[in-house]
Amino acid sequence: MSTNKKALSLGAASAVLAFAMIAAPAYAADLSADAPIATAPDADASEVEAIVVQGFRKSLGVARQAKRDSSIVADVIVAEDMAKFPDLNLAESLQRLPGVAINREAGEGRRVSLRGLGPDFTRVQLNGMEVLGNVDSPMDSRGQTSRDRAFDFNIFASELFSKIDVRKSFSAEQDEGGMAGTVGLYTAKPLEYGGRKAALSLQGGTNSATKDFQPRVAGMLSQNWDDKFGVLVSVAYSKRKVEEQGYNTYGAGQQKANAANVVNLSAADALKATNGELIFQRGNRLSVWGADNERLGVTTALQWRPIETVTLTLDALYGKFSNDRSENHLATRASVGSTILGAATTHSGTSTAAPVLRSIQYDQYSTILYADVANTVFATETRRQETENTFKQLVLTGEWAVTDKLKFDGHIGQETSDYDIPISDKFYTEAFGDLITDYRGKTAKNTYGWNTTDPNNYRAHEIDFSATYQTTELKNAEFNGAYKFTDDVVLKGGLSFRGFKNSGYTQTNDDVNKTAWEKGTLDDRVTNYYKIFSQHKDQSWLIVDWDKALAQYNVTRTLSAPKSIYEVEEETKAGYVQLDWKTELAGMSLRGNVGARAYDTELTSSGVTTRLTGGVSYNVPATVRKSYSGVLPSFNAVLEVSDQFQIRAAAAQNINRPALAAYAMNGTISVDGSTVTVSTGNPDLDPYTSDEFDLSAEWYFGSVGMLTAGVFHKKIDGLVSSQTVNNVPYSSTGLAEGLYPGVTGTTSVAAYTRQVNLNEATLTGLELSAQSDFFFLPGPFKNMGVVANLTLIDSETVNRINGLDIKGEIYGMSDLNSNITVYYETAKWGGRVSSNYRSDYTIDNGGFEATTYVDAAAFYQLSPRVRLTLDGVNLTDEREAQYNSFWVYDTVKKINVTQPGAQRLWNHTKSGRTVFFGANIQF
Repeated sequence: MSTNKKALSLGAASAVLAFAMIAAPAYAADLSADAPIATAPDADASEVEAIVVQGFRKSLGVARQAKRDSSIVADVIVAEDMAKFPDLNLAESLQRLPGVAINREAGEGRRVSLRGLGPDFTRVQLNGMEVLGNVDSPMDSRGQTSRDRAFDFNIFASELFSKIDVRKSFSAEQDEGGMAGTVGLYTAKPLEYGGRKAALSLQGGTNSATKDFQPRVAGMLSQNWDDKFGVLVSVAYSKRKVEEQGYNTYGAGQQKANAANVVNLSAADALKATNGELIFQRGNRLSVWGADNERLGVTTALQWRPIETVTLTLDALYGKFSNDRSENHLATRASVGSTILGAATTHSGTSTAAPVLRSIQYDQYSTILYADVANTVFATETRRQETENTFKQLVLTGEWAVTDKLKFDGHIGQETSDYDIPISDKFYTEAFGDLITDYRGKTAKNTYGWNTTDPNNYRAHEIDFSATYQTTELKNAEFNGAYKFTDDVVLKGGLSFRGFKNSGYTQTNDDVNKTAWEKGTLDDRVTNYYKIFSQHKDQSWLIVDWDKALAQYNVTRTLSAPKSIYEVEEETKAGYVQLDWKTELAGMSLRGNVGARAYDTELTSSGVTTRLTGGVSYNVPATVRKSYSGVLPSFNAVLEVSDQFQIRAAAAQNINRPALAAYAMNGTISVDGSTVTVSTGNPDLDPYTSDEFDLSAEWYFGSVGMLTAGVFHKKIDGLVSSQTVNNVPYSSTGLAEGLYPGVTGTTSVAAYTRQVNLNEATLTGLELSAQSDFFFLPGPFKNMGVVANLTLIDSETVNRINGLDIKGEIYGMSDLNSNITVYYETAKWGGRVSSNYRSDYTIDNGGFEATTYVDAAAFYQLSPRVRLTLDGVNLTDEREAQYNSFWVYDTVKKINVTQPGAQRLWNHTKSGRTVFFGANIQF
């Protein structure tokens, strides 16, 4: 894994500099959290000016107090008012916190990773209930139509939420799971406001790539009747175009060139090419992923306080995120099993000439950096997609203070998330021509030796139709009680039920008209239905008009019967006991909690096993059940050394349930002569387990000032990895007999592949965080402030790749994350600039390069009720660069192995800068 040393050093230096700027003057300052902030040093010492904390400062102060009072390791973000969350996207707000990293889709935050562990390890809760809602990526390499436990934050508009907290250490009263931590999302409540409250936020913006008008509208109306009954309704709507464009490759590996089609090369280079020693992408392409997305969110909260000690809250949330996507590629298209240059192709009954390799350059890993090829095969891919995610949640929460000592609370709720892709279609055309590919720069460059916009150069190749449907349901009930023996000792306990179900299926119809076009029995000219695509900055090319193309060939869009059918159900019953306590140690206050949580989970996985007989597929239903249980101890303590300084310690055990796809009871049995192979999901997987430790120190000063430093460590067992075992009895696969004629429990399976609990991992990190006003500066400069943090993480695990155990870092882990926000704020106007750095990280078969995103926001208080706003997102138009690793064939071990240090471009994309101007109106 390569590291961007310059950016890494810059990120580290910025955070260290922020620490120095804050800490040095603070030693000489009055550190009382309630002390007024002094004026400039040359002012009369008897004159003290108190600064009224408001706006962004106010939100920092409220969040700081919540962190300070917490008994666990936690961070909080608070909106200062409706539609005033500090970023346009919840994920982008979260990335400002120490230990948090995000990935982006078309420049917008999508998923959150905590403390080096990927999105699957982060549990997200909405108003106390776990939330699972997926929006996929248009790119396969980023998890297209993925099925996992991660949450996509681009489902909801940030305007709907008033607070986010991130719980990094575990306590018994928390739901088990979320080994990395738990993100809590909270919508506003009417009894939080006095009387009537209304707010309206209007924004309009544009993106430098799409140049469209992007409206964002949010409104809230709340009525509180004497703190007895309240109603709150909020609505958020946005519409925008997004676009990522760049260069994309696929199919890297060792390939052979035909000796007859290699010219002008040295003898050594020609030998390497014809022996298959060179590594080359099977295809490369100019790519543009575009989308028209529309987001609607509605929340309703009803609160009733019939008596002073009882509060009932009914929360309802509706979210809809629709995305009409287009995907357009101009690609080289070597056929499977051909040489790196493609092959002589039969088209419309006529054979074309084979490609010719005329010039190459390669590096020390024998990977091609430059290639000049004549008469290679090209394809354009015109893809259309319609996607829609609908999320609904209804939860009733109750709180009852029976006496001063006894309290009860709980909730009951249900949520559903439907993710539908009813249309996901591809139309391929084919062409031939000369191409020079150059990988020697920061990104690749193609030079085309033919006219890519002339329809006479193209022929139709194939049409693929598909659809995917996925539904997630959750039912949740929780009841808790707390008894206060004294002001310093509180006993808590509770019971909960969580019923979770995820199901789905796909439909396909591929290779429509392909055979007829290849044999020349159907006219394959595109001249009646083509369009010129000119949105890519490097090249224009031909795509198809879908309606005209289907009409041309009288094709009706039809799909197969549902397949890849699955359903996973989890029912978990849990209970906990926790003692919250406070005492003294050497004259210092010591508080915390100790407890244990017990859980019992029953899993039912249903799916379809496919048997292959004579080249024909048959689907056979299969169902497997499993149960597991455990007890998780936890301990959290806070030592208040002084009014301003405290030390935290935490130790716990936790679990993380594997991805849903790993549980799926789907599989394939294939028989080739006497050789039987089996590939299945594994419903028998156990959850991952971890031992977790935290130690941190926190120093609070001034109105918003804070310095923290902490270390954390996790030891994880049971990570899932793919495993293939040879020559095992069929009975060991867990599949029923009779799926294939003649295959019985004693039949020997030559190769059995599935996911298993195989690996261990360790993870250790350091978090540093600082925030403060520059109250020590003279005059107007004291209105400035900074928020900064730095996280360093080291991990080690064993990844099983093609049968080899290879030591490395945990997939998805960046070893350095840093953030710095510099702000200036007065009662009349203000602004802030934020920079987020994430170092490179690996994924299966590749990784992502480091990124630095810069965002900014400004406001002008036009009147006490009207605030004008200006927001900028991704101001540097940062590039997302994804690479894949190379494999070579080990002739001794008879498998493919990776070449350390050998990386090749996979995706390089940019998504443009986004700017919004608007007004926030309070009534």
